[in-house]
Amino acid sequence: MTRSRPAGSRPSPAKSPRKKLVRRKKAAARKPGPLERSAELLRQIRDMAPRGWRHWLSHLRAWAAVTGLIGLAACETTGTAPNQAALPPPGNLLLEPASFEALPGWGGDRLSEAWPALLKSCAAISQLPAAQPLGPDGIAGTPQDWRDPCARARQQPAADETALRRFLETAFRPFHARDSNGRPGFFTAYYEPELEGSLTPSALYHVPLYRLPPQPVSYSRQQIDEGILAGRHLELVWVTDPVDAFMLQIQGSGRIRLPDGRIQRVGYAGDNGQKFGAIGKMMIEAGLVDREHASMQSIRAWLKAHPQEAVGWMQKNPRYIFFRPITGDGPVGAESLPLTPGRSLAVDTSFLALGLPLWLDTTWPVDLGAARKGDPLRRLMVAQDVGSAIKGPVRGDIFWGSGEPALTFAGSMKNSGSYYVFLPVTVASRREPVISDVTTP
Repeated sequence: MTRSRPAGSRPSPAKSPRKKLVRRKKAAARKPGPLERSAELLRQIRDMAPRGWRHWLSHLRAWAAVTGLIGLAACETTGTAPNQAALPPPGNLLLEPASFEALPGWGGDRLSEAWPALLKSCAAISQLPAAQPLGPDGIAGTPQDWRDPCARARQQPAADETALRRFLETAFRPFHARDSNGRPGFFTAYYEPELEGSLTPSALYHVPLYRLPPQPVSYSRQQIDEGILAGRHLELVWVTDPVDAFMLQIQGSGRIRLPDGRIQRVGYAGDNGQKFGAIGKMMIEAGLVDREHASMQSIRAWLKAHPQEAVGWMQKNPRYIFFRPITGDGPVGAESLPLTPGRSLAVDTSFLALGLPLWLDTTWPVDLGAARKGDPLRRLMVAQDVGSAIKGPVRGDIFWGSGEPALTFAGSMKNSGSYYVFLPVTVASRREPVISDVTTP
C-alpha cells in the first residue's frame, strides 16, 4: 500500500572526486569503527585462507562478533517478515563474495524467463556514456564493463537453459548483499491494476484521472476530489470506482479497459508534491484491518464496503498522482523500458544500480499454481525500477504483472529474504569485500 514511483527516474548522480577525497580524509582522521574493522578482518580472512581452515575460522568468528551479522542475515526465508518497526534502521551495503554453487536453488530456475529483462537493461546501459559510473560510487562499474557481457548475452540461445546458466557463471560473479545493521531483507510486490474506463464521462464513468497540470500545483487530495481542477481540460480518462482509482495511484501505473475492448495504458506523470500517507498502516492502527492478515485486497475490500468513510480515509494520503498515456508494452520502469512480470525488481538506487541482475531468495506469499505458501521462491531478477517505499540495501519490490491474478500475489507479499548481486567479472575483480560507504539518506 505504499507504492508511488516516478517512472523514468534515475539514480542520484555519482559524488564528485573532490567530495570523495574530502570524505576519505575525514574517515582517515577518525578512529576506525566496528564496520571498518569488520572490512579489514574480511580482507585478512581472504589473505589467510591458505594457512589453514582453523586459522581462517577463528578470524571469521571474530568478524561475526564485531558486526553481529552472522545469524541475522536476510536469508531467513521463513515466510512473513518480522515487524519492520521493531528492527534496526537500514544500514550500509555489505557485499560478500560468493560462488554460484552457494546460491540457494541455483540450477532450478528457468533463466529464459528473465532473459528479456536482462537484454532490455543491456540496451539501456549501452545508451549511457562509456565511462559513466553505474550506481552510487560506481558499484556496478561503467557501461564499458558491460559491453562484453551484454554482447555475449544477446548471442545466447534464449531457450537453452544450460547455455544461459553457463554464460552467467562465466560472465558474472555473485556477491551476497547484507545490511551492516543486521536488518533482514524485506520483499514486497506490486502489480498493474486494470480498471474499467472511458474517454468520455457518464453516470457510470464519473471518476476522473488527471493529466499533469502545465504549472506545478500543491493542492491536496481533498481539494482535487472536491473539484479544484475541474474545467481545466486535464481529464485523461474517467473510471467507475474511486477506490480503484486510488489503488491505481498507489501503484503508479495501470491499464484502462475501454468500452470497445481497447486497452489504454496510463503511467506516472507527476504528483502534487504532498507527502505520501500510508493509510494501510493507519487503518491497522485504528483496528479497521487486522494486522496479521492485512493486504491490498483486505484494505480495498474495507474501503469499498464503507464508501462514506472511505473518502476520508483515502484523503489521509494527501499525495495525488497525475497520469500520462502510455503506448506499447508496459508498464514502464525507471529505465524507461517495459517491465517484465515476475522478473523486474524495484530496488533502492541509493545502494544499487539499475540494470543489475540479482538472484532472489525468498518465499511464496500465497498458493499459486504448483507453488505453496512458504515454498522457496528463488529466481533471477533484474533491477529495473524504484519506489518511494523501497528503502534500504536489501529491499525489493517484485513486479508481478497485470490485473486481479497479479493482485493475488502482490497484495500478500511481505516476506523476508535476501539477494545476491551479479557483477561483471571485470568489476568483480576490482572489488574488495568491504562495506559500501553509501549511507541511508
